[in-house]
Amino acid sequence: MVQGLGSGVKEVTSTAKGTVCVVDDDRFFLQALVRLLRGAGLETVSFENPRLFLEYVKDHSVSLAIIDLRMPELSGLEVQRRLYDIAPEVAVIIITGHESSTDREVALAQGAIAFLLKPIQRNELLDAVRKAIQL
Repeated sequence: MVQGLGSGVKEVTSTAKGTVCVVDDDRFFLQALVRLLRGAGLETVSFENPRLFLEYVKDHSVSLAIIDLRMPELSGLEVQRRLYDIAPEVAVIIITGHESSTDREVALAQGAIAFLLKPIQRNELLDAVRKAIQL
């Protein structure tokens, strides 16, 4: 769950073109992230199915993808690899409820801006988003 979803969400100013996509098979967590990001003024599209996300990216401008590491169809690392084949300019943040130094190393080596652990602190996520969209 995203911690600290109450009032006081800081505005995230984006000069990047495109939307922020959130990919997570946990519907409730996905909804919480979308609320947080939209509350921060970001155009956000959510996906429970990573394959649908990868299809979406082919025809839409995406500036940032926040991708869950563990999903049943495709792992977040596989989604990240496939995303970079389609749209290498998209910034990526990997999120997970299961810490693994190997997964962290692979995600960052593949170009992820951040690797965040659930429960994610609101300010930690928004700071990572700011960093990602300003690149």
